Amino acid sequence: MKIVVTIGGSVLIKNSDYKKFKEYVDVLLEMKAENELFVVVGGGKPARNYIKIARALGASEALCDDVGIEVTRMNARLLIIALGDAAYPKVPHNFAEALEYSSSGKLVVMGGTEPAHSTDAVGSILAEFIGADLLINATSVDGLYDKDPEIYDDAVMFEEITASDMMDLLSNKDIMAGTYEFFDQTAIGIIKRSRIKTVILNGDDPRNIIKATFEKIGTTILPQ
Repeated sequence: MKIVVTIGGSVLIKNSDYKKFKEYVDVLLEMKAENELFVVVGGGKPARNYIKIARALGASEALCDDVGIEVTRMNARLLIIALGDAAYPKVPHNFAEALEYSSSGKLVVMGGTEPAHSTDAVGSILAEFIGADLLINATSVDGLYDKDPEIYDDAVMFEEITASDMMDLLSNKDIMAGTYEFFDQTAIGIIKRSRIKTVILNGDDPRNIIKATFEKIGTTILPQ
């Protein structure tokens, strides 16, 4: 299969150490042995911290986004370092470069691309661009909930949800740099129009992304 995995920065650099990178390396190499694999890495808390400073200094939201993109690319570089020779040594800045680098047979790891595109939007567009069979979103919770499960004890997780219903769920959320939660409208629109099989799951256990290739886990987004 051709698979795109997006790994949230809140998962990969949660404790600001190298251990989660190493855990993901083992899993990604196992997946790559049988699949064509692309990885998109988020910015996490470091990106939000830099964006907060930039915003306080008077930066526009587009410029704040640009600051966050630089952090995602740094995180991608760290994962490339951890993967060693298995990864293409450069971080692609756009989708054409990602496709070009994949011709090497190496695992391609990228961060953000341009302002107003969240990590999940980048993952969705990349999945569409390369004709992926599966898009996996590794996040910090078990799936998509009707509200924040870290705040509300009565939050309910969706095992399945249509892209249209997810758009309605997200329609009242403000779009600001560094504040995206799960998929934004751009990401959902891409999934819907290209009918990309998509799974949101808990990335704290990296092996969950392997499970998503052969069993039901987390939340499945139905493209209709």
